[in-house]
Amino acid sequence: MAQDTQTESRKLLQRLRDALAEDSAGQERLDKITHLIATSMGTEVCSIYLFRDEETLELCATEGLNAEAVHQTRMRVGEGLVGRVAKSSKVVNTDDAPSAKGFRYMPETGEEIYSSFCGVPVQRLGDNLGVLVVQSKDKRTYSPDEVYALEVVAMVLAEMTELGAFVGEGAAMSALHQQSVMFRGGCAQEGAAEGHIWLHEPRVVVTNPVADDPEAELQRLKESVETLRVGVDRMLEGANNGDKEQLQVLEAYRMFANSKGWMRRMEQDIARGLSAEAAVEKEQSSARKRMEEVTDAYLRERLHDLDDLSNRLLRILTGQGNETGADMPADPVLVARNIGPGELLEYGRSLRGIILEEGSVGSHAAIVARALAIPLVIHAERITTEALNGDHVMIDGDQGIVHLRPDDNVVTAFRDKIAMEAKAQERYASIREKSATSMDGQTVHLHMNAGLMADLPSLASSGAEGVGLFRTELQFLIRNQMPKRTELAQLYSRVMDAADGKRVVFRTLDIGSDKVLPYMAPQDEPNPALGWRAVRVALDKPGVMRMQLQALLRAANGRPLTVMFPFIAQFDEYRAARAEVDKALERERILGHPLPAALEVGAMLETPSLGFAPKRFFEEVDFLSIGGNDLKQFFFAADRENERVRRRYDTLNVSFLTFLEGIVNRCIDTNTPLSFCGEDAGRPIEAVCLAAIGMRHLSMRPASIGPVKSLLRRVNLAEIKDVIDQARVNGDQSVRPAVMAYLRNQS
Repeated sequence: MAQDTQTESRKLLQRLRDALAEDSAGQERLDKITHLIATSMGTEVCSIYLFRDEETLELCATEGLNAEAVHQTRMRVGEGLVGRVAKSSKVVNTDDAPSAKGFRYMPETGEEIYSSFCGVPVQRLGDNLGVLVVQSKDKRTYSPDEVYALEVVAMVLAEMTELGAFVGEGAAMSALHQQSVMFRGGCAQEGAAEGHIWLHEPRVVVTNPVADDPEAELQRLKESVETLRVGVDRMLEGANNGDKEQLQVLEAYRMFANSKGWMRRMEQDIARGLSAEAAVEKEQSSARKRMEEVTDAYLRERLHDLDDLSNRLLRILTGQGNETGADMPADPVLVARNIGPGELLEYGRSLRGIILEEGSVGSHAAIVARALAIPLVIHAERITTEALNGDHVMIDGDQGIVHLRPDDNVVTAFRDKIAMEAKAQERYASIREKSATSMDGQTVHLHMNAGLMADLPSLASSGAEGVGLFRTELQFLIRNQMPKRTELAQLYSRVMDAADGKRVVFRTLDIGSDKVLPYMAPQDEPNPALGWRAVRVALDKPGVMRMQLQALLRAANGRPLTVMFPFIAQFDEYRAARAEVDKALERERILGHPLPAALEVGAMLETPSLGFAPKRFFEEVDFLSIGGNDLKQFFFAADRENERVRRRYDTLNVSFLTFLEGIVNRCIDTNTPLSFCGEDAGRPIEAVCLAAIGMRHLSMRPASIGPVKSLLRRVNLAEIKDVIDQARVNGDQSVRPAVMAYLRNQS
């Protein structure tokens, strides 16, 4: 019986393929298909609904319902049984449709006379394209074999829809990948850019969903899976000395590659009439749908592994590797599901922008994007399935918005914005060599953040007075093994050379939390941001810190050196870290190496606890730098990776400013140099408020120095301080409205 069903399924698919191959319009093709399915399934009705927009389905073809309802009947996702299938991406199979949950009577279709209903989603790689429905007058529940056959047919419909086989009049049958689409994601690096899409992993296109010879397709699948298995085994052999996490991923690959269930399901799909490629993609679509429903992080990662493995298998089957022969556009905007720091650095500054489906504001990719000053939008869902290589795109990193294939109105408005920003940059260039001195004579020193050698040319072009933060972890994150001391010493020496005598604050290795080294064993902590990270790792495992300190001392080669320890939460941690510096100095002296002409050792204040450290700490530390990003999330107990809460709390909140001012006053009392480092230092309104409460050193991304300096030179900081104080007296939650009103009155 199963063999008979498979034969019937193959016959239906072959008829479908023949219908699709005919030179006919999209509507004519759809009409033929509904007739073929109804005839083959022995049902009175077969209907195809396609999405006309993200929330609306449209009846595009039918056999059995009123022909006048085609392109007239529409429903929202979740509305009626068809909408229920679209919303859940699950089959609805009932012998009594009018009594089923969610049933909605559509009088124009004449469907009230049909009792049984079976609807299956038309989807490709988890992306819903529509719903395929069969109905009968008789009360019948469609058998598992019949449902399976419909799912296979729906898979083919999805592939052919993707290839443009059903293009016709109206939104529901318009060609895919041609309309203007806006994606609203998250801002991970500010800036605006225009360019053309470059897919990091080009999509595999399945052009032959239906097979003539199942035996030949089975053989192709088996050979390709064997090639895949050999490749995974080789990767495992090459990673035997790698870190535990990498080995776990590869072991998961091998487990899936050898999974009998995975193989059996694909073999069944081929027996039903699908090609090997279509069978792999059908299984991949199922995995992606399961992934959306899984809340367990570990299981989601394993399903990601299966998704990646399916992509590898598809590339083997089709021969469509990452090298497609396409030329990278002159103005590339990179699109990827996610990307590692090493891969991103290989693209370098050639990129105009980056768009990711996943990622986070603290991810490795975001760190590199900030270092390269490339606009980055994260959480742009479905962009990898919608975008094609070469598509025109505009990316607004300030708002986290992407305009794919924008219309003329959007293009004009966006280019006006870019032109205004360029004009502003010209204005900032005119004050590059001038000091950031306010109208009441208070000077604020502006420094830049960096993490790569490529950042250092910005020292001169931005007008920065020095590097207030050099992130040393990037050199560790982009490698598959620990860098050598000599390599680091050479890099740090080149950084000092490029700074040409300007002060560079080297922050020691800040790892853990969202910055896990590729060769570092995962800690499986419930809350990594509050866990074993930064100086806590360094003090528990001091070998790496000692090596890095030696590299810094040797790089200085007799020049002044400034070192800063991250995430100091209490006085004893600073003392222990400072002791390691003293040990490294003594070792270098014994070896006869030149010692720094001057040495400053400071700490980052990123936890509220350090603001209340004993006075002796403020007296002993050579300088302090407030790490605004972490300090704010701990002060408000609001995870900066969580979009629901991170924007809820304002830097200019009266409580936070009062806390910062307390730190300023303690530093004034002990004559301790203090700076503020973080995204907020580079926002002009926040910067003038920080300066007004006494911050005289701010460190930010190079592009922010011009706007911040421009505003500082046009304000009276004493008057802004009065506005802040009055807001406190008034009981305001944030000083922002009052400061904005003051600035408007001054313009």
